[in-house]
Amino acid sequence: YSRDEGRTWTAPAAVIDTVLDDRDCGLVPFGHNRVILTSFNNTLDFQRRVSAGRGENEALMCGLVNAYLDYAAAIGLEQQHLGSTCKISEDGGYTFGALFKSPVTAPHGPCVLQDGSLLYIGRRFSQDDSFDDGEKPYIECWTLTGQDTWAYVSAIPNVQDEYGLLASCEPHAIQLPDGKILVHIRVQRGGEHPVFTVYQSVSTDGGRTFSAPVPLLPVKGGSPAHLLRHSSGILLSAYGHREQPYGIRVMFSRDDGATWDTAWTLSDDGESGDLGYPATVELKDGSLLTVYYQKVGGKSVIYGRNWRMPEV
Repeated sequence: YSRDEGRTWTAPAAVIDTVLDDRDCGLVPFGHNRVILTSFNNTLDFQRRVSAGRGENEALMCGLVNAYLDYAAAIGLEQQHLGSTCKISEDGGYTFGALFKSPVTAPHGPCVLQDGSLLYIGRRFSQDDSFDDGEKPYIECWTLTGQDTWAYVSAIPNVQDEYGLLASCEPHAIQLPDGKILVHIRVQRGGEHPVFTVYQSVSTDGGRTFSAPVPLLPVKGGSPAHLLRHSSGILLSAYGHREQPYGIRVMFSRDDGATWDTAWTLSDDGESGDLGYPATVELKDGSLLTVYYQKVGGKSVIYGRNWRMPEV
């Protein structure tokens, strides 16, 4: 927690800590002093595959990881904990209630609508750690209907190009004052025709239907994105740029997402493409704080940059 707009922080405290690999915390204030914290995890088999890919110089670490995975398998809690997980706080984030699950997952959690409800736009959680064949939309929209239950609302069409289906995941959404909902989606493909970029989809009916996603960046322009509407009315979307020069970039829109100015760099000092997942908040004086991760000396470090809106 920070009580001085990010200048100092308390020591971290665990909120979701299952036997699995919990990651990607989303924090969203909503309602009266409520906060939802979202996460997701991976299977034990997935972690074994990751461990098997470690180098010979990491044999000790590999052994420790596998020993823990054997323990986790032995106590039999994998299926109880596996999924897109959530907890809700009723006191502004100081304490949290019981763990429950969502059908979808996204790094920054749900979108707060004007009526105070939550619309969770995310990728369908996959228990086998993989994308499916795309017969159904990857990205679905669900609304919180009770303390811990979700109801299906709609889905966003999948993305195709001249080479076929692309994978869609890690969306972030925002509702604008006119009610329109913008969604920025990580779209990717490996192999011979690689793609790693941001697409945008729009709803004008409260999330019941969405437009076909359209690209905002070049095919390897970067992703995933986080949206914010500044008090000036300007929209910004920050995202990781995983091509040289590695860093964090921002795009701006003055017309509620109809067009975007993408030629802005927040940082370009990354050691590798293993970075990103920025999230931005506006401070009391109108400046901005963007936090993200990048590798330093082989270890992941969380950075925070304070900056002001440029003349866009």
